[in-house]
Amino acid sequence: MYISSHMGNIKIPLEKFTAYALNEAVDKDKAIAFELALGYNINNADKLIANIMANLDRFPAIPKGNKGYGQLFEVVMTLTGENRKTANVLTGWIDDPLTGEITALRKGNATVTMTIRKAAQSRGQLLSIIH
Repeated sequence: MYISSHMGNIKIPLEKFTAYALNEAVDKDKAIAFELALGYNINNADKLIANIMANLDRFPAIPKGNKGYGQLFEVVMTLTGENRKTANVLTGWIDDPLTGEITALRKGNATVTMTIRKAAQSRGQLLSIIH
């Protein structure tokens, strides 16, 4: 299964990045790791969202169950960032039966999953938006 950006009702709130994942005041490690791996920061979060949306239908969505609020999915995609580096990005999605929207997980945010402590050393290659 693929989550197609052409299906309509695909949502990634900008605040997922500006209020958390790319915001150094909230989570410095995540923000630094994202910038090192792909060159994204709070000032170009809209470009990260556009990159995810442009590539969403190129990678399969793996069902992750339903915890009562809608079907959960993960999509691992390879993105080339603003710094021309490439990294695998894990994104989490929920198909909300009440709204009919497929949305990036409400509590999901970006992090370097190679482990935050290794991010500065390895320049992190697996980023994720996880629940």
